[in-house]
Amino acid sequence: MELSQLQSTTAICPTLFNATTTENGILSRIRFPAGLITSDQCELLANVVSHLGNDEIQITNRANLQIRTSKVLTEENLWDFQDYGLASSTESTDGLRNIMASPIAGIDPQTKVNTIPLVKAWNLYLSQHPELAILSNKFSVCFDGGESISVSDRLNDICFVAVELDREIYFRLHLGLGEPVVGILIPQKQVIEVLAAMTEVYRDYTQQKLDQDLAQDLSRNLRSRPPRLRELLHDWGVECYLRLVEEKIGSWFKWTEEIPPSPPSQGGRIKSSQSFKNGRIANIGVHPQKHLGLVYVGVVIPLGRLTSSQLRGLANLAKQYGGGALRLTPWQNILITDIQESLIEVVTREIADLGLTISANDPYAAIAACSGIKGCKSAHTDTQTDAKAIATHLENCIKLEYPINMHFTGCDKSCAQHHSSDITFLGIESNPETYKVYIGDSEIDFGRELYPEYLAKDLPHLMERLLNIYHNQRQNPDQSFREFVNQSHLRELQQQLDHA
Repeated sequence: MELSQLQSTTAICPTLFNATTTENGILSRIRFPAGLITSDQCELLANVVSHLGNDEIQITNRANLQIRTSKVLTEENLWDFQDYGLASSTESTDGLRNIMASPIAGIDPQTKVNTIPLVKAWNLYLSQHPELAILSNKFSVCFDGGESISVSDRLNDICFVAVELDREIYFRLHLGLGEPVVGILIPQKQVIEVLAAMTEVYRDYTQQKLDQDLAQDLSRNLRSRPPRLRELLHDWGVECYLRLVEEKIGSWFKWTEEIPPSPPSQGGRIKSSQSFKNGRIANIGVHPQKHLGLVYVGVVIPLGRLTSSQLRGLANLAKQYGGGALRLTPWQNILITDIQESLIEVVTREIADLGLTISANDPYAAIAACSGIKGCKSAHTDTQTDAKAIATHLENCIKLEYPINMHFTGCDKSCAQHHSSDITFLGIESNPETYKVYIGDSEIDFGRELYPEYLAKDLPHLMERLLNIYHNQRQNPDQSFREFVNQSHLRELQQQLDHA
């Protein structure tokens, strides 16, 4: 197997083998299928970050880890990463998007099937098929086992959602963020075979597009990126796509109309506060596992960032008290699993000693922020610094009954969180010190525009006033912040805020 002598830094979307240069270092992104990372992997990663980086590690919204180093990784570094399973054995396919599954796959009492074996099988398939390297690096796959905390609402090209019929487990097929392909159920034993055929058809389509470019005397380098799967679906349609899959492997699905379609929350943007709680908040704190006497604990990682010593500390807790591994979540937090109930008090105390918390009411539990101007060329504002300022201020002045979901995004790509938020701050290109402020739900992605521009330095006090108005004027203690602002008249709310 060939391996680059040095890490490249030419990527638009960073990977381990092809990183990108940012204001605060060389950014590398490391895939962890299903967000699983062992204690030994944590130790190696912490050592690299301590010696070559800024001593900081960041969790992404696809349960990857990002590190920033002062120089490119050497061949020896990359070999170590491969030896410890931190990188694919095939460099060419390591850049494909992380494979997603619920962070409580296999341990949730509600789960229909453990999807971790499917994740591992698909990751192995990718490493054994380097010809798939021509696919868009945004090609993404998700397996949902019916857990109480679902990730099937994440942005994915192909998602398999477990259902039960006649005491047998099947998977519904979702393409993109649309509704499931009605009537089609895939037997559990055929999921990887079907996915392989779907990917092969997608690869054929990609090759055709690249060949068309060449036939028109266009350089392949002029194409900004290979076609997304959604382009195939637009050009060919779902029926044609699935018919070509069937030609490759024969009959591969069970036709049924007995099970109603999956709920709308499986696709599109989450609109309700309750759906939000089922993800970002529900994984925080202590929760029972399906095995009697075992629990997992969800740790709040402020803005998804932790130091190498904190990562080591959590890994040591997992080794000493749990199953020896951590689980990264797409909400940028960490789970420690397989802990005896009798040990939870000591584990919680040691987590606090690391400067972390397991409280879902902590302001950081519900604040998400992209890398910002220091870590991304597309960002217009310093989202990380501005988000920390709000969280610190709220910690000191307000005790939240439950967190208010806030999202800082440096541009309209909204990379850190693809769902609507209770409050969204959108960086303005013309002024790096200013944000647009959105609240609640609207026909546009970010919500209702509360202010077209607002200085970053004044946002902490604005949030204090806004949350106080909510607490004092809500209809009852059960009315959520989102319900309150959705019912509020924007002009009247602005006047109250301006005079509070």
